[in-house]
Order: sequence, then C-alpha cells, then structure tokens
Amino acid sequence: MAGVYDPSVQQLRSLLTLAEELHFGRAAARLYLTQPALSLQISTLERRLGVRLFTRTSRRVEVTPVGRALLPLVRNIVGATDELRDAALSSLAEGGGLRLRVGLTDCATALGATRRVIAGLTTRHPALEIDFRVVDLVEQVTGLATGRIDAAFVYLPVAEDFHIQPLTTEARVACLSSTDPLSQRASVCLADLADRPMVSLTPQVPRAVRDFWSVDPRPDGVPVRYTAHEVSRVESLLSAVSFDGARAFLPAVAAELYPRPDVRYLPVTDLPPCTFAIAWPEADRDAPHLALLADVCRALRDEGLPTDPPAPGPRTDPDASVPSLAERQ
Repeated sequence: MAGVYDPSVQQLRSLLTLAEELHFGRAAARLYLTQPALSLQISTLERRLGVRLFTRTSRRVEVTPVGRALLPLVRNIVGATDELRDAALSSLAEGGGLRLRVGLTDCATALGATRRVIAGLTTRHPALEIDFRVVDLVEQVTGLATGRIDAAFVYLPVAEDFHIQPLTTEARVACLSSTDPLSQRASVCLADLADRPMVSLTPQVPRAVRDFWSVDPRPDGVPVRYTAHEVSRVESLLSAVSFDGARAFLPAVAAELYPRPDVRYLPVTDLPPCTFAIAWPEADRDAPHLALLADVCRALRDEGLPTDPPAPGPRTDPDASVPSLAERQ
C-alpha cells in the first residue's frame, strides 16, 4: 500500500507497552527509554503505518479505535519475534564454545537481582560458560574498557560508553564510626553529616562515580571535604571510617556484607537510592554471548525485578540500623 512502510519490532513493542500503561512516563520506564525517545518511536510508527494509534492530551493518553483493532496482530508479531530470537540464541549457546566473563563487586554478589540474572542464564542457556571475577570500583570500568571482562554488575553511574540495563534500586546508607556522636541515632539527614570529611575514592574512579557516592555537590551547597587517604575497595573505605572518623555512603546491602563492631550503618532520610544495573560495552552489544545476557535481562525485566528502594524495616535487635538482606529479597 502506498505510504505504508514496515515498522520495526522495537516500535511495535513500544506500541504494546504504551497501550498497557496509557502513560508515556511509565511506559518509557518499562522500556528503559527516555520519554522523548518513546514519543519519537510512537510518532514514527504512526507515520510508517499511516494511521493514528493514540490520542494525546496534556491529561491523558488513549488508544484509538484503529489502534485497538491492530493490537492483537501486533502482540502476535512481537511474540513470534521473541520466540524466533529465543530459539536462535538457544541454538547458538547449545553449540558450545561461548564464554561470558562477568565482573562483580562484593556488594553485587549479595543481591537477589544478581542471582536471578545468573540463574536465568544457567537455566535458559546451560551450555554458556560463565566466568566470575571479583572487581573493585576501578577494575569494573577498566576491565570493560580493555576487554578483560565482558559485562559487569554495577551501581550507576558508570562514566563510560557502556550499554546499561537497569535491574533494581536500593537505598544508600551512611557509614559512621561507632564512636561518632551520630552513631546512636536511628537515622540521619545529609545536613547532619557535613561536619566531617568523606572518604576519598582513588582518582582512577570516574569523577561522576565519586561525586554520586559522596553526594557532591550537596543540595544545601555546603562544600564536601575529603580525606587525604584514597581508597578503591569497600574494606579500605570502612577502615577509613573506623580509624579516621570519616564518613561514607554505600548501598544498604553493605551492612549485611560487612558487619563490624566499629562501624554503624544508618538510613539517610533525604538521600535518593542508587540504581543497580548490568553493563557491557556498547560496541559489543551484538556479540553472541552478550545477546544471551540481554535476552535474559529482558525476560527478567518483563517478569518484574524489584524496582523500589527497600523500605526501612522493623528493628529485630538493638544494634540493627538497616533491614536484613533476607528482608530485602
């Protein structure tokens, strides 16, 4: 038909998601797109098909009668495409010889999202060989950039040209010495923490990463001071907290991984959560072993990995300052 052009599968997937959500913001979040990118996908699809699929106002989004009539066919097309991709990837993995080198920080190893991705890989693609490598904040970036690892479980931001697949979000906690006057509180706010320096991360850690984990700049504009000693591993960071009286922020799971009598982990009432993700080089995103990883991430995303920061749980003992790992999973 004149004026009608073939749509892409991504555009059809965007159509289905927006039809379910009827909200550009929520649909874009599900697809891991920006809202303008999703709007462009939909408008391009409408131009290619020559029909109006949605009516939009400042208050609401509705599927047009033509759009509703096309939805069953679109579901069949997207479903068939997914089945084709899954069959091809399974055949590829069963052929053997594929190895995926995955970098993990200590914190990443304890998260349920990590285990679900790895379990999904081993279940869906049992012939894929997975090689785990424990890395620090520097090695997770340099390892990806130099090809020593193929993918890494990371906390955002990652200041390099990587493909990012967000998995879940998690609260950040303040790390204080047990002798710190604030350590006996149930929680703190950012302003409470301004009187002592933050533990300094080594310059090899990307600046955006350092600024995020130090909350620099602070919302109130108070300058952030840093220790002279620089670290790249959590154990060294906690030693600086304990012996130097400095402060730091870590993912909440650190309280389970690094229980120490000399360090307290406290919720921060006005600190946004961190995003846990898996990353791989953008230039390698079509490599067979990374296609298998992307396939599993998409499937788990559709099943519904947790996306909200863990809510503070009830204290189970006098020393508890954050919810337990079991409570968060």
